[in-house]
Amino acid sequence: MRSSNRRAWNDLNQRIVACERCPRLRQYCQEVAQQKRAAYQDWDYWGLPVPNFGDPAARLVLVGLAPAAHGGNRTGRVFTGDRSGDWLYRALYKAGFANQPTSVSNDDGLELTDCAITNPCHCAPPENKPAREELANCSEWFARTFELLPVRVIVALGQTAWQKVTDHASTMGWLTGRRPKFGHGVEAPLDEHRRLLIGCFHPSPRNTFTGRLTEPMLDAVFSRAKAQLELKTFI
Repeated sequence: MRSSNRRAWNDLNQRIVACERCPRLRQYCQEVAQQKRAAYQDWDYWGLPVPNFGDPAARLVLVGLAPAAHGGNRTGRVFTGDRSGDWLYRALYKAGFANQPTSVSNDDGLELTDCAITNPCHCAPPENKPAREELANCSEWFARTFELLPVRVIVALGQTAWQKVTDHASTMGWLTGRRPKFGHGVEAPLDEHRRLLIGCFHPSPRNTFTGRLTEPMLDAVFSRAKAQLELKTFI
């Protein structure tokens, strides 16, 4: 079963990497890859859509926004090579979902256990703001990701991720009635309490430098997620 999951997971990621649906994003990613940042002149930038990362049998799914221009767009792996990733993987390691606390390149040995990471947008967008139609173009990959994984707990990293998850939950019939509002630590049962959505401020420098998100706050989210994975239903 796990080998079947792995094949389907790898096939999905190959399709994501080959995607050419958003000309603006593809042009931007390639321009960044050619121009580079001074600190990374020796790097061969990835410059392609950045695939999902993690365990193809994950019950915990993290949803971000989009790769960073000089992070995932450079390294080829989500939350890798930037400050957001420094915060995220430290917290995942502490909670037991990662085998190491750092992530600097896509061949550094990092592995996730029972955890996977996806984005509503798989290409780095200008000013970190994908257009609505670009998010729509990525919706197939988002939906397919949730079809493949035995999702039990979802952590939405930021407002856009929360909106994307609740949109998908509504489409799937997991969510009826008034939609829950995003907030750090807010929990929303989905799919008749068989799945749980948890809100978390995005670990971007905008939030971490200002103290809006602290390490204890981030750790608490993943401690809660880990505890909830042991439950059959969520109240």
